[in-house]
Amino acid sequence: MAELVLAAATPHNPLLWRAMREPYPPDLVAVEANFRRIREAIAEAEVDALIVLGTDHVRQFFADNSPAFIVGKAASYHGTYENEVRTFGMEYAELTGHPELAAQIAGREVLPEAIDFSVSHEWRLDHSFVLPLQYVRPELDLPIVPIHANAILPPLPSAARFAALGHHLRAAVESWDGGARVALLTSGHMATDVGGPRTFNGSPDPAFDAEAVGWMRDGDLDAAIAGCRFDRIMAAGNVTYQYVNIVTALAAMQGRPAELAEATTSRFASSPFFLWRSAS
Repeated sequence: MAELVLAAATPHNPLLWRAMREPYPPDLVAVEANFRRIREAIAEAEVDALIVLGTDHVRQFFADNSPAFIVGKAASYHGTYENEVRTFGMEYAELTGHPELAAQIAGREVLPEAIDFSVSHEWRLDHSFVLPLQYVRPELDLPIVPIHANAILPPLPSAARFAALGHHLRAAVESWDGGARVALLTSGHMATDVGGPRTFNGSPDPAFDAEAVGWMRDGDLDAAIAGCRFDRIMAAGNVTYQYVNIVTALAAMQGRPAELAEATTSRFASSPFFLWRSAS
């Protein structure tokens, strides 16, 4: 049977791609080091396939059709978009999909009991999927199953739904007869505002960041679900809801404390870095 051997969470701020070049600026040294730590953990775990959970930034999925969770079932994916290449200096990426694992996750004939999925056979991935991969697996040689979690267009799924997704992903992998070593890579934000005076001026809500790191460090899934209320998160910053993607990783790793749990400071808002490895 397959095994979920690792889960990790990183930032997907596209401004990092242009700013984080050798020699690394002093305020980005720790950010680079944490990306490297997760990259090395994925290599050491001998991962065969990656589930990549991100949030499409109104590129592929719009207000006319915005399901809560979408599983990519394509055989290949192109990323990213022209303006992200032009504005942030990002690089296009060609990625191999894993339709078999995607079908295992989304349901082969009927939807799973745990959560309702939509599926997409045609998907162009934006920076929330491409940038983390380019940092933690720059070879881009592992097949992926992208999952879009709607953390941007209300009504948003609750934190409890993200936890249900994490539980389902573990169960789906462990019941798959593919015999693969699978990792879950998520991305999002700590407290972050885009637009206005709190943009890229350090963390707009250090108290939220400290609490949110603590949930992962302590393996407190119940506290994470309770703490990720819409009003609390939006008070921390208008794109902070993408932090809730990380609750999926905590649930998938059965609420175990993360071995790396950090809101890494930089010239931008604090960056999330979390890492769990299989207990076996």
